[in-house]
Amino acid sequence: MLDALQSFINLGAIVVLPILIFLFGLLLGTPAKKSFTAGLTVGIGFVGLNLIVDLLSGSLGTAAQEMVKRFGLSLHTVDVGWPAASAISYGTLLGSLAIPLGVGINLILLFLGWTKTLMVDMWNFWHAAFIGSLVFAVTNNFGLGLYGMIAYQVMIYLFADIIAPMIKKFYGFPNITFPHGTSAPGFFVAIPLNWLFDHIPGFNKIQADPETIQKKFGIFGESTVIGLIIGIVIGILAGYDAAGILQLGVKTAAVMLLMPRMVSILMEGLAPISEAANSFVQKRFPGREVNIGMDSALSVGHPAVLSSSLILVPITILLAVILPGNTTLPFGDLATIPFVVCLMAAVFEGNIVRTVVGGTIYLISILYITSWVAPLVTSAAKAAKFNLAGNSQITALAEGGLWTTGLFVFAANYLPWVIISVIFISSLAGLIYENKIKK
Repeated sequence: MLDALQSFINLGAIVVLPILIFLFGLLLGTPAKKSFTAGLTVGIGFVGLNLIVDLLSGSLGTAAQEMVKRFGLSLHTVDVGWPAASAISYGTLLGSLAIPLGVGINLILLFLGWTKTLMVDMWNFWHAAFIGSLVFAVTNNFGLGLYGMIAYQVMIYLFADIIAPMIKKFYGFPNITFPHGTSAPGFFVAIPLNWLFDHIPGFNKIQADPETIQKKFGIFGESTVIGLIIGIVIGILAGYDAAGILQLGVKTAAVMLLMPRMVSILMEGLAPISEAANSFVQKRFPGREVNIGMDSALSVGHPAVLSSSLILVPITILLAVILPGNTTLPFGDLATIPFVVCLMAAVFEGNIVRTVVGGTIYLISILYITSWVAPLVTSAAKAAKFNLAGNSQITALAEGGLWTTGLFVFAANYLPWVIISVIFISSLAGLIYENKIKK
């Protein structure tokens, strides 16, 4: 059964999600034709998103390599990116259990009314597998690794319930939430930072959301023109010739225009399923609400997210150069920065200046945690028989350096059963408070 489930997941998000959307639609009473069309539309949206992300990754990746050469970096922990991290996470018996565990926990919590999140994006259970693999790498205890995955998944469902109102308010996605291991942690970093920014005289007066920028700067405030300018600056930093600089500028401008279009296609497919899910729940459980748990790729097309993320690419490389004690060479996950800051941008209400400053502070912590955790990621990669080149350590910047990862690695090193139990019990208590007690 595990092999069959793993084979299904290996089909990739562009196949798995349409099938799941189709099946969910049928179970929720949506006509077969409408369910099939919705699933196919979601798949097409993800194909489009992947094409744009590949364009961004390819153009930024090459520019990042050139910037690394120009800065003369010689850091020994290589950021291989989230695709490699997900393959490593699912490459062991422990990791393969993340999906059935995640589905089972979700169904139990839904039945008890302790969560509003109906998880559709099963592919992203790899985040839990990643955490379980690191706990196992520290403790060499299979049961503890399994317990770590369970605690992490319960915590992520709590995060999803908490952030859903902000997603609706800022992105305009009703009944959608992001139980996404890369994005959700940033929300909880942004909240105290936003409070701090509100109390800094002068800084708290800066209005820098895309709409305000467009009004103040005219054509230079257009998202596509901002993308062009940022691409040109990155091209100059990479040492490109005039043709290369202009090509990178146009490619980043294209990303700024095309990403939101792909997101709108994806949302077109999700809308009937979201409506059907809430109608289904209202009939059987009056007064209850359900949010569809999706990949935060839905949010990365927002102009504030893309603009801030493109600015953060050279900043991340600069931080890697100047931070004492950092061993991580940013590369594979530079194009994943939009996923790291997308919920920070929501907390900052689209303020690009706040998102860049907050993102910079967050990335400092990410680089340090990544450097600390890298030996464990390398150990997990060896256990999954991942092909390692040379003697370098490997990591994934956007997962290996998040505060949630640091929390579980700390727990695994010091009183693992006690600290992971605290995480598990407090997350359950938070879910009960959010869904049963809080008005």
